[in-house]
Amino acid sequence: MTYPGSGLGLLPDQYIDISDRLIKNEEDGTKSLTDPITGLGNLRRMKLKTDKLIEQRDEDPAPFSIGMFDIDRFRPINDLFGRKAGDEILSQVALRISAALPENAMLARISGDMFGMVLPTCFFEKDALKIGELLRDVFAAPFDLGERIVRVSATFGFCQYPFAGATFDELFDKCESALYQARKRGAASIQVYTHEMAQAVRQRTQIEQALRKAVAAQEIEAWFQPVVNLHTKEVLGFECLARWTDAELGDVSPAVFIPLAEQAGFIDALTKQLFAKAIACARHWPDTVFLSFNLSSVQLVDPTTALAVLLMLEKMEFDPRRIKIEITETAMMSDPQTAERIINDLRAVGIRVLLDDFGTGQSSLGRLRDFSFDKVKIDRSFIATLDEDEQAGHIVRAIVNMCDALGLGVIAEGIETAEQARKLVELGCSAGQGYYFGRPAPADATIALFEKAAGAGETKCCSAIAGCCGD
Repeated sequence: MTYPGSGLGLLPDQYIDISDRLIKNEEDGTKSLTDPITGLGNLRRMKLKTDKLIEQRDEDPAPFSIGMFDIDRFRPINDLFGRKAGDEILSQVALRISAALPENAMLARISGDMFGMVLPTCFFEKDALKIGELLRDVFAAPFDLGERIVRVSATFGFCQYPFAGATFDELFDKCESALYQARKRGAASIQVYTHEMAQAVRQRTQIEQALRKAVAAQEIEAWFQPVVNLHTKEVLGFECLARWTDAELGDVSPAVFIPLAEQAGFIDALTKQLFAKAIACARHWPDTVFLSFNLSSVQLVDPTTALAVLLMLEKMEFDPRRIKIEITETAMMSDPQTAERIINDLRAVGIRVLLDDFGTGQSSLGRLRDFSFDKVKIDRSFIATLDEDEQAGHIVRAIVNMCDALGLGVIAEGIETAEQARKLVELGCSAGQGYYFGRPAPADATIALFEKAAGAGETKCCSAIAGCCGD
């Protein structure tokens, strides 16, 4: 059974066990069932209430619901106005929600800005949704902090007994899963644990178990997509892309298994294996061709990441000047200081660092100012509409001009047509990648194509190496 330590959007692998929290409460001598700030029941009281209901419903198997919510953007209140103001908001939330709940319901403060609810007469999913909508409306009125007025919202998750579980721990876990899904949709969202969610959880568990075995057996493969000079069609380098085919699951998208590996805690092992395979392939390329590799958000908060990269390059005797590391703005945001140290350490030995998916983050211009990048990759969403959207062309031109002024190179992603490639050249972009220039290919195919091109005396031609450019 798992449980989040705060309502700040932690990933599943960061949750705290409920039993551990309850044991700790007793060890600390805090045996009271009352939260000292709000006067509500605490997590222990919520568990006792739920256990009693389960015992009663064993004899009369009528369903009931439990719910939880956390306050959106609560941390800035503490940061801006102080903890006393935060405690006042918590107390006002407790009063409002208590007044809005059915008479026989129970409201508890679980931890931080997270609250729990036991709802004995909330029988069905539709009933939980109605309660969630009612409580969401309760947050519409501003909260009074004396001389200040603050507006906040809340995100809600619900589940029903006995569908979601037969014990408090099982119910709490499913309710937390619903809240997590609601958070992913944005502030003030409501999610009830459904049959579809249950199926998704089972599928996720199946994929995770298979992925663990695949990583242990080193079955994740490195594939490569060319990055070319848009003027000459010369291959400048290749981006390494992870690919996984499972005997039972078939082809699993990296958009599925990479985030799962991050959440489950074995992305580091997967990345090291993939990096080693990529380097082994790149050693067969001409020395002028670079290898581009992606780091995950988890690795950008690990101070040892740069050292691990350098040790791998030294072990495999690969020139760091042929490496380009790609990172996304989103990946840097959780710990910018550590990310900056990693970037600087990599660049110090000649590794070039690229800002990936440029234009999709919340503060890309600020990141270019604060961090030392060598290139930016224009997100494919801008390239996809170049043919028919004049505004997309203006955005691309603005990005290219800005990067030129900052001394940064530019690579366009997702080029799929000759017209897009031509338009990018017209807009001043000199490098790009996409299906038009070559689909991702496995290592042996990439090496074979280089050997074939070399035999034909066309080692620099994109069409000779990747069989691309509209073929």
